[in-house]
Amino acid sequence: MQLLQVGPTFPKTPFLISKSSPNGGVVGILSSKKLSLLYDTNHSLASSHRHERCKWASLNQSISSSISTKAASVDAGAPAISPVTAEKDVLAALSEIIDPDFGTDIVSCGFVKDMNIDESMGEVSFRLELTTPACPVKDMFEEKANEVVAKLPWVKNVNVTMSAQPAKPVFAEQVPMGLRTISNIVAVSSCKGGVGKSTVAVNLAFTLAGMGARVGIFDADVYGPSLPTMVSPENRLLEMNPEKRTIIPVDYLGVKLVSFGFAGEGRAIMRGPMVSGVINQLLTTAEWGELDYLVIDMPPGTGDIHLTLCQVVPLSAAVIVTTPQKLSFIDVAKGVRMFSKLKVPCIAVVENMCHFDADGKRHYPFGRGSGSQVVEQFGIPHLFDLPIRPTLSASGDSGIPEVVADPQGEVSKTFQELGVCVVQQCAKIRQQVSTAVTYDKSIKAIRVKVPDSDDEFLLHPATVRRNDRSAQSVDEWTGEQKLKYNDVPEDIEPEDIRPMGNYAVSIDWPDGFCQIAPYDQLQTIERLVDVPQPAPV
Repeated sequence: MQLLQVGPTFPKTPFLISKSSPNGGVVGILSSKKLSLLYDTNHSLASSHRHERCKWASLNQSISSSISTKAASVDAGAPAISPVTAEKDVLAALSEIIDPDFGTDIVSCGFVKDMNIDESMGEVSFRLELTTPACPVKDMFEEKANEVVAKLPWVKNVNVTMSAQPAKPVFAEQVPMGLRTISNIVAVSSCKGGVGKSTVAVNLAFTLAGMGARVGIFDADVYGPSLPTMVSPENRLLEMNPEKRTIIPVDYLGVKLVSFGFAGEGRAIMRGPMVSGVINQLLTTAEWGELDYLVIDMPPGTGDIHLTLCQVVPLSAAVIVTTPQKLSFIDVAKGVRMFSKLKVPCIAVVENMCHFDADGKRHYPFGRGSGSQVVEQFGIPHLFDLPIRPTLSASGDSGIPEVVADPQGEVSKTFQELGVCVVQQCAKIRQQVSTAVTYDKSIKAIRVKVPDSDDEFLLHPATVRRNDRSAQSVDEWTGEQKLKYNDVPEDIEPEDIRPMGNYAVSIDWPDGFCQIAPYDQLQTIERLVDVPQPAPV
């Protein structure tokens, strides 16, 4: 290390910084005391150049050692990055990751949980809580989170844990007790028999289970249950829990199963009202436990069972199954219209028995276009084609679903794509429903963004309250308005707003009244044009 030459007078600064050594050594710091000693020694030994060089070498070594020790002490005692700054850095880095379904970053989505930062050690740990364990991009989220946080200059170690939100519906208070720990209920329907609806339902369920989700299947066809034929569990009978008076589902490869065919009765011979009661009992009293997805294999038609299920169960979405024939399209179109009236979104169409390959060519024995016609006419966003395969039919008869028997086959790949679609669309629907109607306190207005609509608008709370159409506000016989204009204060504010299915919200008001406000009605109410400015904080 090269020392700066010192004259008979000292600098006013208390420290003298040495130059760095050519090999990149530690920069040293000289105090005034050591500098005085160095000058006196140099002055008294000026007569002996050899002795001077020895003393200089000895002092140089001693001072260099002292300098290195002091520098190390300063580095060790340097103030670390503040906890607030560290957390801001990590959240800013994670906000670069965009959820492809919601179109916003994972921090705004509320995915980042349990963050723990050790600034002195440069260690960061946190948990990413996704909407479902079957999230198709969870590996990408984990990899990207590690990558962006590790790029921070002070971070030395990153620990990311993946988890999923607890299983529960968006509107748990309005569903039967047995269904309050189920996140998403997906109906598989065709409104026509013999098109492969049960095959799609079973293989979809086991595909979702293979993606990491907790899954159950409910066979809603009491007249001709298919589930006992399509799966082969060891225990083939439903059992009762005598203490809770509940039904214990059958288990097969980790998927919970409930069917009238497992009740020891085979198939039912009974009238419609009795069938609806049986369906209600089987579905709502079963011990489903926590499920991410309950797949309901709907019976053919649009009768009592369908209406009962749609009224009792908060269906998240529906998957429509059809075949290429025109006759199939006619019945399927009727079913799609039924779901539309019941405000159940149809998220995908599966066209079964589309084609087969032979002699290097693809053949379409039943024609083409039924599935695409459903998609085009009703605006359903996704279409999946299933080929005619003897193995697909045989797997249904053998009791081993095709996606289990041949997980790498072409059919399994199609169901994998369908599973990803169901996961993504259900997550998107949950997000839209939970944020469709909210109260913005800063501007004292109700903000409305109806699902599957680009229209966003604001409503005055008092206007919404005055437009209640229930029997408490309007006489059911005469249509006379019982709730008067002046009965509602102009400055009234809602206490709570909760989703009710996919069609309405429940609004709690300070006067104790609970108003059911359908989306259709909210869209007809007079809107706020001159939006008030947020109140100063």
